[in-house]
Amino acid sequence: MSKSKHLGVTPPISLDFSDKHEEALADDLLATLKSEGLFESEDERKTREVVLGKIDKLVKEVVYQVSLKHKLPESLARECGGKIFTFGSYRLGVHGAGADIDTLCVVPSHVRREDFFECMTEMLKARSEVTELAPVPDAYVPVIKLQFSGVDIDMTVGVLQQPTIPEDLELSDNNILRSIDEHSVRSVNGSRVTDEILRLVPNIPTFRLALRCIKLWAKRRAIYSNSVGFFGGVAWAMAVARICQMYPNKCASTIVARFFVVLNKWRWTTPIMLKEIENGAGQFRVWNPR
Repeated sequence: MSKSKHLGVTPPISLDFSDKHEEALADDLLATLKSEGLFESEDERKTREVVLGKIDKLVKEVVYQVSLKHKLPESLARECGGKIFTFGSYRLGVHGAGADIDTLCVVPSHVRREDFFECMTEMLKARSEVTELAPVPDAYVPVIKLQFSGVDIDMTVGVLQQPTIPEDLELSDNNILRSIDEHSVRSVNGSRVTDEILRLVPNIPTFRLALRCIKLWAKRRAIYSNSVGFFGGVAWAMAVARICQMYPNKCASTIVARFFVVLNKWRWTTPIMLKEIENGAGQFRVWNPR
């Protein structure tokens, strides 16, 4: 890996590969995490995929019904689309058995957030497999909480300024943020941040295994929650991702060990950054660490 191609805001600390002892420790780490029940079963995995497929169809149906309400011809209403994206621990690939799925529903510009919440809530009420339905439209990030076939879902919505939502839509383009409201920016950025973290780590399986370990450690010590002043899921993920950038060829056991060494000496007036700050699209504020 040349300096011009490294991931992160600084070159790696070491490009050394793990030795056999470190790799054996990584295998032991994986076995330990499995024994702690941190991985879902194959049946659970299939259930989640089925549930997400049903939610995707519901989103398209909501867009269709709202389009008809706005007097669009039926042929055009069917082409308006709609798409779901996942984010958080599920998208990062570090969710455990029984974990919820953070789901972003992307809809075209003529589907107002109020329309989506009203129509989607009514459709969900009619589904026998849906329980514990709780819309929270006035939250900082408006959300619909529910259980779908026993799977906990947190559903947010992003309204993009375009007439249709194609199946091949990607959220990585900053231009999609132009002219959309702050609620939609917050919703869309959940998915964008998760995907960007995955793009910025040199080895995704190593990152995932190390992050699972750190998450377990933090939860066992009751220091996993941004609502009470500790790191939340995204912050822990970014911290682990930064260590992966510093040691891009090391296995998960070494990443975990170096995590504590590096962060113990970290100067906290310096932010943990995975990439240089970019100018934002539109009029939204760009974070300044100074």
